[in-house]
Amino acid sequence: MTTILVVDDEYLIADIISFALEDEGFMVVKASNGRKGLEVLERERPALIVTDFMMPVMDGLEFATAVRALSSTHHLPIILMSGAQAHIGMQRSDLFDAVLPKPFDIESIIAEVKKLLASE
Repeated sequence: MTTILVVDDEYLIADIISFALEDEGFMVVKASNGRKGLEVLERERPALIVTDFMMPVMDGLEFATAVRALSSTHHLPIILMSGAQAHIGMQRSDLFDAVLPKPFDIESIIAEVKKLLASE
């Protein structure tokens, strides 16, 4: 089963995305900020990451930079979900494979996940 890591400090959003992805047959692991996301990466091997931008402790930009710096995870597709900071993510195609706006459309997230995993 393909595992996806969802990193978002808003539990309700993380749960909505997780439930939708699980309904599509994915296994989902969650983290509430970038630092916890890195801890999850030490024990889990997700095929893709969905992350928020604005989070406490370590934001999405710092998290994606750290993921890309690790030899074991630098290849993972990363989807950034962001409201006001989406323009920053769009300028960083070296870090993010896709940038989706918040508020999000769950069908767009599922479609992007499937598209990125199919191109692996």
